[in-house]
Amino acid sequence: MRILIVDDERNIRLSLIKYLALEHIEADGVENGEKALEILETVIFDAVLLDLKLPGIQGHAVLEWIHTRGISSPVIMISAHGTIADAVAALKAGAQDYIVKPFDPAELVIKIRSLVEHKRNESQIQAYKRTEGHKNILIGSTPIMQQVAYHIDKLANTDVTVLITGESGTGKEVVAREIHNRSPWATEPFVAVNIGGIQETLMESELFGHEKGAFTGATGRKQGLFELAGRGCLFLDEIGEMSLPLQVKLLRVLQERKIRRIGAVNDIPIGARIISATNKNLEEMVKNGTFREDLYYRLNVFRLELPPLRERPQDIPILVNHILVKISSRMGKVPPKLDPDALKTLHCYAFPGNVRELENILERALIYSEGSIIKSADLGNLGPHQEILSSLESIEKHAIREALHRYGGNRTKAALSLGISRKTILNKIKTYNL
Repeated sequence: MRILIVDDERNIRLSLIKYLALEHIEADGVENGEKALEILETVIFDAVLLDLKLPGIQGHAVLEWIHTRGISSPVIMISAHGTIADAVAALKAGAQDYIVKPFDPAELVIKIRSLVEHKRNESQIQAYKRTEGHKNILIGSTPIMQQVAYHIDKLANTDVTVLITGESGTGKEVVAREIHNRSPWATEPFVAVNIGGIQETLMESELFGHEKGAFTGATGRKQGLFELAGRGCLFLDEIGEMSLPLQVKLLRVLQERKIRRIGAVNDIPIGARIISATNKNLEEMVKNGTFREDLYYRLNVFRLELPPLRERPQDIPILVNHILVKISSRMGKVPPKLDPDALKTLHCYAFPGNVRELENILERALIYSEGSIIKSADLGNLGPHQEILSSLESIEKHAIREALHRYGGNRTKAALSLGISRKTILNKIKTYNL
């Protein structure tokens, strides 16, 4: 948490900064309104502690400027005994609270934490209403998934920009949430938006927000998703669906760490971490001119590729158990079991839709099954595009071929992803004539 203290009394600023540090709250202090405006142009604060009486630009004017610029940080006014009426007026003008000098620092900390938590909760609610986030968890114990978990732990302790790639249904949003939830910013909002799920004409307003009257139907100011994310995480799913004009604007945000609402004349600093995901080949899109090369390199600071389910069939039993418990709870049923033939059928299926398809198959099976056992027949026809792998050798051969293809023939990387040694994969390549 980081707050700004605007007070012309040096002793108050310094003592508050020291006290707040003991409470694990970072604070910056400035002595006048001019410096407050200057720092608020470039730095995001969770709250602002603002004295009413300042040399030069007064506290009321700073408050009005904050409101005009659309800065959403809650403001606590500091007033002397003789200016309580002014503090009340400041509340009507947009301040969230006030405190009277001399004040108890412990009381101030309570106010700060309460206001910041309230603001974060509001942002979370707004983000949930406007985006398509789903709260699933990462499931898998195979070596390749252990490698994914290792990268998640490493990434969580940084604010590096991440690009998650993989086929549809492999759990890219789940991984993005895991990175955020294990990070020091886990209490900040996680905002997920599907670029392909929102009309192009509305996407700019959704991401950057707009001012009242910016276009027909803009009846009031609207915060964009970048702002709602605060210092949390903005997850841009299906980034390959973004139009070229919007790619230019996103590139500017990544370069300058500022946004501009539609219809506004000033920029607002943003602090959200950006994680994007795609099931498309962005390198090919760059070559054919449908995705900007400079944006690609900005997004691809660290790349995390997720394996398809067919490359980790050993995870199917624990995925099945988890999904059945979740769906049964939603339906008010007791979770059923899979008989051995049903599990074998799932093991032999290639799952072009990956984990998402597995969940759909199990949900249908749960509807049609009778009793406490799901049989192979309950799984239904797995579709005309299914690929049945008849034996464990076929599964192994298929997994090695896919891994080699994914890593451009690099046998060391393919072996690492499969959790086997380089010697083993060389022997398997020879055995299966790959």
